[in-house]
Amino acid sequence: MDIIYPLAVPKGRRLCCEVCEAPAERVCTACTVTYYCGVVHQRADWSSIHEKICQLLIPLRTSMPFYNSEEERRHGLQQQQQRQKHLIEFCYTVAQKYLFEGKHEAAVPAALHSLRFRMDVHGLSSVELVPAYLLLAEASLGLGQIVQAEEYLSQAQWTVLKSTECCYATHSLLHRNLGLLYIAKENYEEARYHLANDIYFASCAFGTEDIRTSGGYFHLANVFYGLKKLDLADTLYTKVSEIWSKYLNDRYQMLSQARIQQIDLLGKRFETDTGLDEAQEAEAIQILTSIWNIRESTSNTAPQKTIFVLKTLFMLYYLMMNSSKAQEYAMRAFSLAKEQHLSLHEQNSIEELLSLISAEEAHPIP
Repeated sequence: MDIIYPLAVPKGRRLCCEVCEAPAERVCTACTVTYYCGVVHQRADWSSIHEKICQLLIPLRTSMPFYNSEEERRHGLQQQQQRQKHLIEFCYTVAQKYLFEGKHEAAVPAALHSLRFRMDVHGLSSVELVPAYLLLAEASLGLGQIVQAEEYLSQAQWTVLKSTECCYATHSLLHRNLGLLYIAKENYEEARYHLANDIYFASCAFGTEDIRTSGGYFHLANVFYGLKKLDLADTLYTKVSEIWSKYLNDRYQMLSQARIQQIDLLGKRFETDTGLDEAQEAEAIQILTSIWNIRESTSNTAPQKTIFVLKTLFMLYYLMMNSSKAQEYAMRAFSLAKEQHLSLHEQNSIEELLSLISAEEAHPIP
């Protein structure tokens, strides 16, 4: 049974819903340490994140065992903190991935878990809470809950203002989300201000040509595109495409060289060859697909730009080992090159991409 019986709850203990913090009426029967106000929130949490971390919560939410020595106790506390830190990053990545896939409702429970674990490890006023607040703000924006998003962003801003240890990367994320808020409110002047600051702080942290800076360029391009300032938007979309193309091609060259030398990087077989986590891969797909959709509308006047994005998407999916999607984008690029009577050099370069898939299928990497 997953129903909570009040008489079975120790006196003075208040059980709260994992999602909304209302009084709990149900418990997860798999872990017995997670509570919900009803079936709706239990199902939402399960499909979002709980299924993935259910058993990992048991040692964190049950009483620590008796230790025979102080050394054992310290070791137990260290293990518990390591589990919490792992779950902070795991829940954060899962929530990010949902957001880039447009699954805003699913992102909320995962982001809430990340926030609560951050509070447990770092305290209630730490700047380490800011990334989780920003995830919740972005999810709220995606759900059309602007007031809720403003509350999360206000909390993030206040935490940053109080901190003397806030890094450039966190400042960048804060300004990016403020930019998205003002886009949603159609205040494009404020949106441009915050996105420009996002780019500045990301450039300080990672460099102007880094994929982590490209998100700021992309959102700023969207603002200009919406304002019909197409030349500015085009320049920024081109820059984003070039940043991702360079990263992916450099990654391919590095892995090709490593394979030639029979070097197994990190001592293990990669699940993917992109060098990105799941959230970053989802971000790349979202950004490049959006740019491709915009380029398609102008493919008659600037086919090379459309083909460039298609080739970048090919390389992304090729490194993700998704051969069918990679082949799809390469074929689209090849068809457009022939349709627009582009040079044989351009057509041959696309055929070379297709040959990569054929070579992989003929000689799979062990």
